[in-house]
Amino acid sequence: MDAKRVETVSARVDAAVSSTDSVEDELELSAVRHRPEGLEQLEAQTRFSRKELQILYRGFKNECPSGVVNEDTFKDIYAQFFPQGDASTYAHFLFNAFDTDHNGSVSFEDFVMGLSILLRGTVQEKLNWAFNLYDINKDGYITKEEMLDIMKAIYDMMGKCTYPVLKEETPRQHVEVFFQKMDKNKDGVVTIDEFIDCCQNDENIMRSMHLFENVL
Repeated sequence: MDAKRVETVSARVDAAVSSTDSVEDELELSAVRHRPEGLEQLEAQTRFSRKELQILYRGFKNECPSGVVNEDTFKDIYAQFFPQGDASTYAHFLFNAFDTDHNGSVSFEDFVMGLSILLRGTVQEKLNWAFNLYDINKDGYITKEEMLDIMKAIYDMMGKCTYPVLKEETPRQHVEVFFQKMDKNKDGVVTIDEFIDCCQNDENIMRSMHLFENVL
């Protein structure tokens, strides 16, 4: 997520904190079908304050009254932010990254745990999260095909108007460069250690990897 968007989110949270009715929110927490963990536990597990969690929950509940979101709803919500392109494929990959227990739904806990890392996590935590996103089949490795699938999905979502001179082979060319640098032992897959080491030591790749933050 870029700096301007983070500032906007922070400003909205700050503005809403002063008007949040904590008693009402506690009642709302017990009213949904899927009741999230207690605020104290989520506050300990994330980098959000109790007030911020209450505000995030209120927004989550407005979109997902049942307390959980399935993939189709997630795609519909995400598509609203990228009307100029096709966000469905990237939203599918992103949903799987948030759905940490792989049960086909994203709970409020799943949502805030991921958001905490993306907004306020360390570089190491963000890179771990990014690796999980690119590791589509969750086998602990990133293949060239997986990286290409994610890259194509990002370009499709951003739309032709964002990249007016984008050629069809551009994503594959980018992936070839990235993968050659990351796959240090040339075994055809990228481990999490190779991924993190390469990202931390190559400024160009690090800047390019931030692309995924801008579309979250």
